[in-house]
Amino acid sequence: MRFLRGVWRVLVGVKDALVLLFLLLFFGLIYAALSASPNAGAVREGALLLALDGSITEQPAPVDPFALASGGDVGREYRLRDLVHATEAAATDDRIKAVVLDLDRFGGAGQTALNDLGGALDAVRRANKPVLAYATGYTDDGYQLAAHASEVWLNPLGAVAVAGPGGNNLYFKGLLDRLGVTANVYRVGTYKAAVEPFTRQDASPEAEQNLQQLAGALWSTYQDDVRRARPKAQLAAYAAAPARAVASAGGDLGQAALRFGLVDQVGDRTAFGRRVAELAGDDPLTDIPGDYAHTKLSAWLAANPAGDNRSQIGVVTVAGNIVDGDAQPGTAGGDRIARTIRRALDERDLKALVVRIDSGGGSVTASEVIRQAILDAKGRGIPVVASMGSVAASGGYWVATPASAIFAEPSTITGSIGVFGVLPSFQGSLQKLDLGVDGVKTTPLSGEPDVLRGPSAEANQLLQLGVESTYRRFLNIVGKSRRMQPARVDQIAQGRVWDGGTARQIGLVDRFGGLSEAVAHAARLAKLDPANVRPAFIDAPLSLREQLAEAFRGGDDGGERTARVDAFSRLADRPEALLARALADAEVILAGPAIQARCLQCATAAGTPAPRTTGGGLLARLLGVVTA
Repeated sequence: MRFLRGVWRVLVGVKDALVLLFLLLFFGLIYAALSASPNAGAVREGALLLALDGSITEQPAPVDPFALASGGDVGREYRLRDLVHATEAAATDDRIKAVVLDLDRFGGAGQTALNDLGGALDAVRRANKPVLAYATGYTDDGYQLAAHASEVWLNPLGAVAVAGPGGNNLYFKGLLDRLGVTANVYRVGTYKAAVEPFTRQDASPEAEQNLQQLAGALWSTYQDDVRRARPKAQLAAYAAAPARAVASAGGDLGQAALRFGLVDQVGDRTAFGRRVAELAGDDPLTDIPGDYAHTKLSAWLAANPAGDNRSQIGVVTVAGNIVDGDAQPGTAGGDRIARTIRRALDERDLKALVVRIDSGGGSVTASEVIRQAILDAKGRGIPVVASMGSVAASGGYWVATPASAIFAEPSTITGSIGVFGVLPSFQGSLQKLDLGVDGVKTTPLSGEPDVLRGPSAEANQLLQLGVESTYRRFLNIVGKSRRMQPARVDQIAQGRVWDGGTARQIGLVDRFGGLSEAVAHAARLAKLDPANVRPAFIDAPLSLREQLAEAFRGGDDGGERTARVDAFSRLADRPEALLARALADAEVILAGPAIQARCLQCATAAGTPAPRTTGGGLLARLLGVVTA
């Protein structure tokens, strides 16, 4: 008995120690979060420093605070509207003498997002304030942003390597055949190429033609943006023959960029910092050469928050993969967004609603849930305007249809009006493993769709009819919204992807403009003065865990800066990124709902980050069979 009491005391002691350890860890995280939280009082006279050590998105996904605390690689994301607002505020604040873009570890963004931020940088220059950009290497996204600077600096060891839109996709048909997996495909749309990786070893002629046209349009709008921002840049000549351009400069990559007007100065960070100090002042807190007085983005936003919660123009964001149910920000959970809209209608005195969309679609049912919530706003007499970001296609276009006006940019990727479903079955795999399957039925649909022996003819017909019915509904929704006959919509639909400029010509988009133009138009529809209106951003409240994560990563430093910075290393990273995207896309499709309105090539063309997955989806299990 004495022995048992001793064991009990040991167990109680271990329990108390674990509780104490957990409490210490919990309060340590809170202290670290509070310490890292941005401080509005940290605004200093000098430069506004935008050290973009990550990608730009419409709605950053929250990160795990414990991953942050342990120093894990969580991938930083910046909210586009925060960057635009911060930059525009800098143009009118006398404390800010210059804006500095540190693009050494810039993770990229969609072309439309870069256009929006570039426009804000142009406003700084119109206010007679210099904008200076620095990087060791510029690739497509970084250079498009840097082109809006008044001075573009390049490290002597660096290069400008603009590749333009385009690239290869991964096709899984051969792998699936080797594994004995059958991809049962149900689709409508000649150009609905999202299913082709599971049915072909290459792109169909129709899909290739569509993607080539889209890439050409995006490359044209990219060059137009650079040309307007930096007229002296001979980008077309440099990109057409980069090796010859470098050879003409004696093999010096930096001098080639300088000779073609792509950059203004070639120099190291110290030289760049001294130049900024000439314009914005030396840093009084240090005596390190090249340090200059500056304010970090987080502190600047704390002093100049975006939006106005008292505004009567609400903005709701639909960003990322559209999924059923609730989902964290960065993924468009249909129920969460619908609930957010309805709560805002009940609790706020909204006079208009702007729907900001940056999504290639996803679940049809989730898209419809969001659309119905937007229709509820219209039913209350509230005007609705849609604002398209870099991508608003397929399910993303579905949720835009209730709007009285749709705004987009020429570089927006939209359309992809089509529906598909993919159902894998494993009859070939079981045959390879010499496994049998048998059972009983009471109706033709008992046990269907049968993933072991393959769906029956009855099930296949039913699923195809469901896809066709959903497609007809999609055509009718678009036709009613755009005042077109469904037959006309069908001609421009069929899953075809359009750039924003062409989409406006064929009637899928009403006007060119970004979020600010959409908000101004919504104000006019609500009979409000656009000059006196700021948007109220309607977001679902963050959980305690998400709030802790946001506070903990509040600083701009982002921990150790380990990303590769030179242009050629970034180009070399593209195959890895391509493979990661292909696998993630495959998992999203195979693990997604039976009927989907999704555009995979849209995200690839737009340069948006690959969808996040759990890593335990169907494709991961298939690959596990290969490596087992």
